[in-house]
Amino acid sequence: MSHETSVVPVRAPAPVVSPLTSGLAEFVSSLALADIPQGAVATARMGFADCVGVTLAGAPEPVMCKLMDAIGTCPGTSSVLFGDTAMHPAHAAWINGTAAHALDFDDAALRGHPSAVLVPAILAEAQALGRPGADAIAAYVAGYEVWAELAHRDGESHHRKGWHPTGIFGPVAAAAACARLHRLDARATAHALAMAASRSSGLMANFGSMTKPMHAGNAAHAGVVAARLASVGATGAPDAIEHPQGFLSAVSPSGRIDKGTEVHGSRAWHILQYGLNIKKFPMCYCTHRPIDAMLALQHEHRWTPAEIANIDVSISGRNATVLRNHEPKTGLAGKFSIEFAMACAVIAGRVGLAQVSDEFVRRDDVQALMPKVSVTINPEEDPESGYAPCDWVKVRLADSRTIESERVHDARGAHAVPLTRRERLEKFEDCARAGGFKGDAVAFFDRLDALDTLPDLGRLQG
Repeated sequence: MSHETSVVPVRAPAPVVSPLTSGLAEFVSSLALADIPQGAVATARMGFADCVGVTLAGAPEPVMCKLMDAIGTCPGTSSVLFGDTAMHPAHAAWINGTAAHALDFDDAALRGHPSAVLVPAILAEAQALGRPGADAIAAYVAGYEVWAELAHRDGESHHRKGWHPTGIFGPVAAAAACARLHRLDARATAHALAMAASRSSGLMANFGSMTKPMHAGNAAHAGVVAARLASVGATGAPDAIEHPQGFLSAVSPSGRIDKGTEVHGSRAWHILQYGLNIKKFPMCYCTHRPIDAMLALQHEHRWTPAEIANIDVSISGRNATVLRNHEPKTGLAGKFSIEFAMACAVIAGRVGLAQVSDEFVRRDDVQALMPKVSVTINPEEDPESGYAPCDWVKVRLADSRTIESERVHDARGAHAVPLTRRERLEKFEDCARAGGFKGDAVAFFDRLDALDTLPDLGRLQG
């Protein structure tokens, strides 16, 4: 089933002027599905479908066995990994959120990975509360907007300080989404946001380890628990986000942040402006533009590793910081290595799920090519996104010729260059196969792509 979005005038969210924590709470508690533009609904549907796909693919990852062994079972009503097991919604969100981020194949936006946090939290709680798909869509938009409000109040890079934005913004956004599902009033929603803010965490030092995907799972878990606590009367500080010792100050790289009281104001919906960047490759998103550039060159020239003397990659300083693993020996570490990304593109001619394995990373030819990769920092870094205006690669051959790629401004799948529905379905089917899904993947995708029409989310997978 295809959902085409017609072009209609979009009404910006009404201005809310009050202290920031309560202003966000007022926005969330008053958000009506009828107020949400169709473009935002379409983006939310896309986020759900892509996230469920990568969750299926991430289910067999070693981190999932460790997590499930550690936390045990807590029977409940919410589906775990879209199989026959159901747990308490907080545990289901924790497990599914970790699986969604386990392969780093989930969408990227707002400096982090919104769907890997929001979708597991929303589906777990919507199933527990018996909410229809339309409520899940509204909850997603509420969570996305809160995440965007917080992330864009600081013009500097959280990554540079050591924060993983998914882990710090995710809990508050998930709490907003779950508060919307619980239909909490503004006062209770503010308490949920405040409690979730105290659960915010996630360190870049753990990139390339099993802990990194748990940042998304932890955030989803925190959001579910915060909303549930608020629903039974637990409280948090009414100014937890804007207080001098509150959330925004604590996570800011330099403390130069916007604590203005107006939420949204005359601005357009954040979800329409920023959208989602759907990943084509199961790698850190900082690698995607260089991978596109290298794959284009390799598909044209078909070089062997022996023909290459050097591959120089032009990226921003922030992205170079994120891609911290220069001599990876595992698939997890390779996801945060520009050296591996380039070697993979040359040797395999693609960067897919089969390549981000320990076996492929450790291949002799891959290990031999990685030291030939260098990085040139592009100083034209956008402080908002952390990216340079464009990325490119320059290949110096053994015969002394130098060939340069096109400048890549947007990776394929980015909000500005979206994948087609067919491409998104193909990714979903690949993920379902990788995860051993036994059901009808196409029918599952179609249900997710029509999420707002479903009366019951209890058995999404059929």
